Amino acid sequence: MKPTESGKLKQQLLTERLIVIARDIPAPSLLPLGEALYFAGVRFLELPFPANAGAESDKNHAAKIAVLAKAFRGRMQIGGGTILTSSQVELTKAAGGSFLLSPDVNEAVIRATKAAGLLSIPAGFTPTEIRKAYDAGADFVKFFPASVAGPDYIKAVLGPLSYIPIIAMGGVTLDSIPAYLAAGAKGFGIGGGIVDRELLQKNDFEGIFRLSKTYVEKIKS
Repeated sequence: MKPTESGKLKQQLLTERLIVIARDIPAPSLLPLGEALYFAGVRFLELPFPANAGAESDKNHAAKIAVLAKAFRGRMQIGGGTILTSSQVELTKAAGGSFLLSPDVNEAVIRATKAAGLLSIPAGFTPTEIRKAYDAGADFVKFFPASVAGPDYIKAVLGPLSYIPIIAMGGVTLDSIPAYLAAGAKGFGIGGGIVDRELLQKNDFEGIFRLSKTYVEKIKS
């Protein structure tokens, strides 16, 4: 992705304001899940790399990203999450991913992400972490876990740091979205609230479509 394309992607996320997080998705469910989310209006979909030892290999996970990136090229942005290493950055780029989320502030990962031309979204919680991530080159900073501190905390942090675009993730609910927006959040990461495990296990992609459409409409209204 060229730098100008990265800038366009940043503007797109500022407009869409929603990243759906789909963790541990079985291979047969990837495409029907993607279609349900796309037709509900979702334009950013993240597949987090497994963090547990002995889980799916990074290479196999990147193959899942590649399936979605190919199927939704030009329609939906596919990214990797729980990025802890520069190797995962390269795997995501090679798979066709366009953005990356991390659970911490790792300057080496941020630099590798920007060098690869991808959108960088590391996590920060304290004002020091948030500013450190942004100063290292992050496009957005993921405020995680958001529900631990809530909208009032974000509002206070953004008082002196209003130039840093914050994505609220972790425990954000449909009812709490307006408060986070009022506090200054530029977007949201929603996982289980949309990719409901019970619906997924039943292959109820129509149910996931309806659920995700509710979130899309709430955020855009």
